[in-house]
Amino acid sequence: MDNAEYQRESLNQTVFDMLTLCTTQLEKACEAFISHDSDLAEEVMHTENRVNAMDIRIEKDCERFLALFNPVAVDLRFVMAILKINSDLERIGDHAFNISSYVVEEEHTIPTHLFEAVEFDKMIDTVKSMMENITVAYEEKDVKSARKVFKKDKVLDKINIKSFKTLEAEIQKDPAVIKEALFLFSVVKKLERVGDLIKNIAEDIIFYTDAEILKHKRKK
Repeated sequence: MDNAEYQRESLNQTVFDMLTLCTTQLEKACEAFISHDSDLAEEVMHTENRVNAMDIRIEKDCERFLALFNPVAVDLRFVMAILKINSDLERIGDHAFNISSYVVEEEHTIPTHLFEAVEFDKMIDTVKSMMENITVAYEEKDVKSARKVFKKDKVLDKINIKSFKTLEAEIQKDPAVIKEALFLFSVVKKLERVGDLIKNIAEDIIFYTDAEILKHKRKK
C-alpha cells in the first residue's frame, strides 16, 4: 500500500467513525426526548465536543490529502464526497444536540397522546433505518443500500407535513398542551431535516462509488 492509499484508507476509517458516532448521538437524543431522560440528554450534549473535534480533523485531513497527492478522477471524487458527507454528519450531530438541549431545559414531559398523534415512533424508526442504510452503503460501497433512503425520506416528509394540522387540532382540544405541542413540532421538523441530510449523504456515496450524479438524473 503506497502512502496515498494509506492516507485515503485512514480518512475513510475516520469518516466511518464519525458516521457511527453521529448515529449513536441521534439515537440517544431521540430516546432521551421520548422518555424525558435529562441524564442521557446531558451525555449527548457533552459528547458534541467529540463530534466537533472529529469534524475539524476530517476537514484538515482532506486538505492535507489534496495538498500532498493532488488527486484526480476517483480519488478527487472521494475527497469531494468525504468533505460533503462530513459536513452533513456534523449537522446531524447539531440536531441531536438541539433535541437533547430541549430535554435538559424543559421540565415538562411530552404527553404520550401527542407522540401517537404525529406518528413519532414511525418517524424515529424510519430515521434509524435510513442511518443503517447509509452505514451499510458507506462501509460496503453498496449503492443499493444508499438508494433505499430516497423512498424512506418521503415517509418523513409526509409525517412532517401532517404534523402541523395534527398538533393544531390537539391544541384546540386542550390549550394546556400548547408548549409541549410546539416543542414536539420543532423536533419533528429537525428529524425531517435529518432525513434530508441522510439523503444528501446517500447521494454522495453513490457519487463516488458509481460516479452517478443523481441530482441531474432525478430531474428527468
